[in-house]
Amino acid sequence: MCICAEECRNMKTTSNNNIVKLKKLLRDFFLPSLRASYLLRLLCVAMLSVGFFGHVCRPAWTNGESMLPSIQNHQFLFFWLPAYWFSSPKAGDIVVIKVAGSKVFLLKRVLATAGQRVAFKQGRLFVDGKAESAYWASLSPSDWNLPERRVASNHVFVVGDNRSMPQSQHQFGEVEIRRIVGKPILLKKHKSRPAAISAPST
Repeated sequence: MCICAEECRNMKTTSNNNIVKLKKLLRDFFLPSLRASYLLRLLCVAMLSVGFFGHVCRPAWTNGESMLPSIQNHQFLFFWLPAYWFSSPKAGDIVVIKVAGSKVFLLKRVLATAGQRVAFKQGRLFVDGKAESAYWASLSPSDWNLPERRVASNHVFVVGDNRSMPQSQHQFGEVEIRRIVGKPILLKKHKSRPAAISAPST
């Protein structure tokens, strides 16, 4: 009987100690002491966050329908800035193109690269005189016609996926590779005026 009572007291003491430790952990987490070491860690986390989300992986909202059905209007996404640090855009890539400053960009798909010939005939894409058979070449019905032209050196030819829109409502054509700053990371894939993306300041 005495042994059981002692065990009960020990269990109660252990339980109370655990509750006290838990309260302390919660207090330290939500109401930390503003010690120099804590402030230094906080500063490091803030600097890393600004660096990562400002220069590596930027959040953005799309604004426009020229990339439907691949990217929706008002869709939240990130764009990955290191995508072309060590490589060049290739046909089929969706790229982020710098337009003005660091706030507004365009989303377009690369259809042809430097030296290739590109044209549209009754809505069908032709590259180097051959009809392009890749899935991304005909994601929407189209009646576009565009005379053949050769893509200049250090340029790529870009167009939006939603070519059911009139050509006059699209911004498309050759763009210098140096203006391509990355590619989007799509959080949700979908089976679209230009699809601009606005990046919040960091």
